[in-house]
Amino acid sequence: MQIPKNLAELSSEPLHASLAAASMESMNLLNNIAGNYPEAISFAAGRPYEGFFDTDQIHEYLRAFAGYLRSERHMTEQQVSRTLLQYGDTKGVITELIARNLAVDEDIHVDPRSVVVTVGFQEALFLVLRTLRADDRDALLAPSPTYVGLTGAALLTDLPVLPVPSGEHGLDLGELVRRLHAARDAGHRVRACYVTPDFANPVGVSMTVDDRHRLLEIAAAEGLLLLEDNPYGLFHRTPDRRPPTLKSLDTEGRVVYLGSFAKSGVAGARVGFAVADQPVRGGLLADELSKIKSMLTVNTSPIAQAVIGGKLIANDFSLVAANARETAVYQDNLTQVLQGLAKRFRNDAGVTWNQPDGGFFVVVTVPFTVDDAFLEHAAREHGVLFTPMHHFFGAGTESRQLRLSISTLTPERIEEGLDRLAAAVTSRLYGATTADATAGAVS
Repeated sequence: MQIPKNLAELSSEPLHASLAAASMESMNLLNNIAGNYPEAISFAAGRPYEGFFDTDQIHEYLRAFAGYLRSERHMTEQQVSRTLLQYGDTKGVITELIARNLAVDEDIHVDPRSVVVTVGFQEALFLVLRTLRADDRDALLAPSPTYVGLTGAALLTDLPVLPVPSGEHGLDLGELVRRLHAARDAGHRVRACYVTPDFANPVGVSMTVDDRHRLLEIAAAEGLLLLEDNPYGLFHRTPDRRPPTLKSLDTEGRVVYLGSFAKSGVAGARVGFAVADQPVRGGLLADELSKIKSMLTVNTSPIAQAVIGGKLIANDFSLVAANARETAVYQDNLTQVLQGLAKRFRNDAGVTWNQPDGGFFVVVTVPFTVDDAFLEHAAREHGVLFTPMHHFFGAGTESRQLRLSISTLTPERIEEGLDRLAAAVTSRLYGATTADATAGAVS
């Protein structure tokens, strides 16, 4: 884009400080590289599988939701039309349906009044952080590495993120306590700890059930609020034996549950939610969130909510059942990627990877720094995309890891993509030509 020369330049000095943060550029940089190499096979984006997309279902879901308004809410045709087409309640028009879904799928039982329907998960996260951040003493604990959307939302709300190391099973709980105490000793008021117990983005690891109970005990003993993010919890290898969410185990109101229908509902609807049932100021934390939402997005599109509500109704409020086909695809893809890595790198010392039992992500460790220059080289010379893990650690951090997302590719594209990844890694390790690297990687 060419900028006209006669326009006055707006000084960058008065703009919000977050705009100068390197982490705010991560998504744009990765999207630009992907855009420059459209033929590259992408293991980068953690998006839902597209093979079952069906636009006819949108109309079916809208009809199902309208039928619910007539039969269960006893609305007239005029009221149904107003609910779908007019501005709606700030908290949302499907709060009751979300509460029913949580009871069916997660054994979480909440009053619909504690639910705020948001424009995706990201708004839910922003509302909570904006509500909790009162002054410069406030801070947030989060695992390291962590989801870039958490880092970005914290920057936008001027809430410092204090990192807590993660291990094979998620948050290091001993370090969590130590860093919480150190933060308080330094004068911080730690408002909450962000955590993804199931298949966390980016590392793909999950907390044990014992650690979930211990984390809740720590939260109770320390007076700490937990922000539970659960986008991948449905996608276990054995869906009927999924571990309990923190919120389902919470008996003291220590957990704010943040959800999204991007992976399990309809991604294009952009509908998420927060369950915030903590008492505050004679009401609920959800009431405080809705005040901010009313000045931010006013309300979440009722039509988008109706699509999600209709999907819940059509599947007896179970997204586990609704996603049976998708879960099978993700499990097959995960198995194929893990077996494919073992086949291609069995003789390469220093190339390792984790073994998640579900979710979307696998992390590969290599004996060299994985920076954005290597990503661009892999895209340009080998036609493959991934996400360098340094984007999840913060500015100035070097990493020897890359994240592979297994969710969107077909089996054929996975095989070809792993060949290309092996070629890129092998050429970096041994300085081979593209052809030689490819041949050596799969021999």
